Formats: sequence, structure tokens, C-alpha cells
Amino acid sequence: MPRTHPGITLRPASARPGGAPGATRTALVTGASSGIGAAVTRRFAAEGGWRLLVTGRDRDRLGEVAAGTGSTALPADLTTPGAPERLVGAALGTTGRLDLLVAGAGVGWAGPFPAMPAAAVDRVIGVDLIAVVRLVRQVLPPMLAARRGHIVLIGSVAGTLGVRGEAVYSAAKAAVATFAETLRYELDGTGVRITHVVPGVVATPFFERRGAPYTRARPRPIPAERVADAVWDAVRLGRDQVYVPGWLRLPAGVRGMAPALYHRLAARFG
Repeated sequence: MPRTHPGITLRPASARPGGAPGATRTALVTGASSGIGAAVTRRFAAEGGWRLLVTGRDRDRLGEVAAGTGSTALPADLTTPGAPERLVGAALGTTGRLDLLVAGAGVGWAGPFPAMPAAAVDRVIGVDLIAVVRLVRQVLPPMLAARRGHIVLIGSVAGTLGVRGEAVYSAAKAAVATFAETLRYELDGTGVRITHVVPGVVATPFFERRGAPYTRARPRPIPAERVADAVWDAVRLGRDQVYVPGWLRLPAGVRGMAPALYHRLAARFG
């Protein structure tokens, strides 16, 4: 029978490949029921040596991902009061340790800001920023005590450049970028690493759920698996920041070095 915690259901994980039990590391992946989170889960499961805990709101899809990867499913809506705290408590109660957090949960909303419903504002900020901060606040103390750990925050190029029609989403992701950078300074020398992954347009259900499909010819959406590869490499190599695809560093650099030129181009091409 699955073990239960308040608001969270635990399903037993199958044994993980990849060495002796002492060598197995534990990862918690949010947003794992679809998109980037699901792709990250599959990537790490394929590598072996990890015990994976996965969370998301859609119990059925999350269960499918967990069953296919030998992960432990912890369904949760991270915007509900106390959910991040209960989730991390359940994760630590299941495994006794957390070596990696991949914060991949995210929601969006597309359209003119004055038309954005107040509930949508709260949802975007709640999932994309507040839940991330609260999760990190919960996983940091045990990582600091162990003097090891890695936190991967999935951002967005929208948080670096700003995207027309996605004002609140861009603002939330910009805050995540600054949060990651500041934490990196603060945690220097502690044994805990912070990685900020900055994807561009990714072919996931995100666009249908935000209320408007992606219709631009360029840049073309990349598969979620490409972002998952970048997360894997960042964890393996200890990278601080990764753009996916890498060419996204160019507009980010132009914005920093020649803001007037960048703003003229952005106003013209969106």
C-alpha cells in the first residue's frame, strides 16, 4: 500500500541502478508530470545512480512518469498553503537526504497585462516564483548540514529579455534569475551549488495551458529532452548558468552591452 502524508501520496520506488546503495544520490524534480520536468526525470533515470522523487499536480500523468522511471511519486499543488514544506518533509522522510532539487514546475499566461485576471497573476507568481523560493528554503538546511547538494532552477529567456504579452511571467522568471545569482554568492564555499538553466521556446504543453499557442516561425521550439540534457550536463559538470540553446547568450549579451540597440530590435521584432 502507498504511504501517505497530509496532502501527499507516496508510491514506493523500484531499486535504482548504478552502483552500491551508498553511492546512490537522491533528486527531487518538480513539474515532473509533463514537459521539462518529465524529460529531466527520464534523463536522470536513464543514467542510473539516482533515486528520483517526482512531484506535480496531475496525479495520473505523474504516476505514468514515475512508473516508467522507477521514481517515487509525490503529487502536490505547490501553491496550496504549506505544500512546499510538506513536500520536502515527505521527501526527506522517504529517503533521509536530498542531493539535488530540480525546480521545473512552471505556468504562464499570454495576453495584454491589463486583461490578465487577478487569479492568473497570483497563479503565475505563486508557481513560478513563490513556490520556488519556499522549496529552496526547505531543502537548503539539510544540504548545508551535509555540506553537499545542488539546486537547479529552471528559468526562461523571458526572464532575461522580457517577452511582449507575458509581463508577469517574464517578471517572475527575472526574479528567479536574480534569486539564483544571489544565492550563488551567498552559498560560495558551503558545498551547495546553484545552477540557473535558461531555456528558450520549448515544445511542451506549456503554451496550450497559458491560453495562447506559440505561432512564431522563429525561434523554433526545441524538444524538452534538449533541456533535460543541459540539466544533466550542468549537474555533472557543476555549471552555474546554461542557456538552451546556447545562442540565446547573444541577445542577452546585446541587451547588456548595447541596451538602446536591443530595445529598438525588440520593439520591432517582439
